[in-house]
Amino acid sequence: MLNPVQLGSKSGLRVSELCLGTMNFGEPGRGHQGDWTLGIDDARPIFKAALDHGLFYFDCADTYGIGACERVVGALLKELVGRDEYVLATKVSMPMGRGANQGGLSRKHILEGVDASLARLGHDYIDQLVIHRHPHGIPGQVQAPIEESLEALHDVVKAGKVLYLGASSMFAWQFAELQMTAEANGWTKFISMQN
Repeated sequence: MLNPVQLGSKSGLRVSELCLGTMNFGEPGRGHQGDWTLGIDDARPIFKAALDHGLFYFDCADTYGIGACERVVGALLKELVGRDEYVLATKVSMPMGRGANQGGLSRKHILEGVDASLARLGHDYIDQLVIHRHPHGIPGQVQAPIEESLEALHDVVKAGKVLYLGASSMFAWQFAELQMTAEANGWTKFISMQN
């Protein structure tokens, strides 16, 4: 059985020692997902086994299967376990369509992206929202001002849609820049970094 551990030193959030990454669940052939993707019926025994062994931390992203992953993950968790018995992380920032504002870390995309993720997951809140890249770190995407991104992230936390923030796929100096900017403005800071 996996033991619960505290996620970082700046939060009281407890997670399982291992996290189940869910990029391979969704709808085969949708978005960047290939034939290797498992649909809900094939994913169910994996989720059940994970839960049976004490794993209760699940990581997905809006971009995995262009939303299909979140639909499968949300449905399976609601079916298999009570909402207070798991921690769910999802990500925002990667392109979700061809529209000019369907990717990146602008205020518009963050607010719309969180609402869209909640709808796909079938949840009222996200335990941890992870930004998939630094606001200046997505080639070909509009580079949002750091302050705009951080204030929008703070706002979704204050609205109760997100409980904690995390970051991924950036250099240490970029992460430090985000943390210092958030602290200087009294905004919610990140509790984790995933690389």
